[in-house]
Amino acid sequence: MRVHTLAKPHICDLCGKGFSRAGTLRIHRRIHTEEKPYNCDQCGAAFAHKLHFIVHQRTHTGEKPYACDQCPKAFSTSSDLKKHRSIHSGEKRYRCDVCEMAFTRRSTLIRHQRIHTGEKPYWCDLCGKMFLSTLKAHQRRHTGEKPYWCDQCGKSFTQLTQLKNHQHIHTGEKPHSCDQCEKAYTTAYELKRHHLVHTGEKPYGCDQCEKAFTASSDLKKHLRVHTGEKPYSCDQCEKAFTTSSHLKVHQRSHTGEKPYWCARCGKTFTTIDNLKIHQHVHTGEKPFRCEQCGKSFTQSSSLKVHQRVHTAPSSNITFTLSHRKEELTYKIPQCTTERLSCRLLIAE
Repeated sequence: MRVHTLAKPHICDLCGKGFSRAGTLRIHRRIHTEEKPYNCDQCGAAFAHKLHFIVHQRTHTGEKPYACDQCPKAFSTSSDLKKHRSIHSGEKRYRCDVCEMAFTRRSTLIRHQRIHTGEKPYWCDLCGKMFLSTLKAHQRRHTGEKPYWCDQCGKSFTQLTQLKNHQHIHTGEKPHSCDQCEKAYTTAYELKRHHLVHTGEKPYGCDQCEKAFTASSDLKKHLRVHTGEKPYSCDQCEKAFTTSSHLKVHQRSHTGEKPYWCARCGKTFTTIDNLKIHQHVHTGEKPFRCEQCGKSFTQSSSLKVHQRVHTAPSSNITFTLSHRKEELTYKIPQCTTERLSCRLLIAE
């Protein structure tokens, strides 16, 4: 009867919120006490609500009981299925009154509106950073907690969305397709970045030079060129790097790891770029072509060296190479329209 009368006789003595049932009040109090009685025996994550615990277990079992009746996709929660259905209907009920962008969910609209207001209501008491949306995932950077792990390879993540994106590696699924070309991506963010290739838009400009970028992360890395900042240090030597990927590649010089191998000859490489360059040996492909004389090369670096022949101010370019213990001086004659083949001559 209380459901119909809207009576809420059970009042929380800590915040004043009222509930129609004593059991609901008991669950609510866990917000204040931080009690989490439901523990996952596979990853250690704990939950205040039994329903949240059941949903979490599906990340380990892979169970997806809520299937879409319009496509083969299935979901672990009914709310995820409901959100997904808006893709088929195309319905975007929630519209921003500032920029006219529309959204399928009200929560997404609220987060979006903070871009216009500048509001960052979530503040981390450990580092002082402020956020547009919940900071729970950010706090895991401080604690090191990674409650979401892949049951196929054991890798763990701080956010459920990161785990879901990672699982596409194992399934090969690329659900986000470009409507202008045939490319597809594992995440919506990757697709969004790809769209900029078609529009030519580079919204993130450097305020110290004229360069612009398609992603804010690329701008952040670029700014280190100006500041000289190298935040990623090797723990085995004194070298430091501007990006974590450069550090990762460098560390292979200590470990000897060469994770990229050629399927045709078995040769291994420290980077995928080196593998791609090597594969040109088998295919005979020379994708880097000189626009002035038509000569082609397997590597961009070889093309750049060759182009100096055309841009040289004098008739000859002379440079010195260290070869074993001897220094050899080479002279390259400048190419002309009559003679397009360049060869190295040891200067006397």
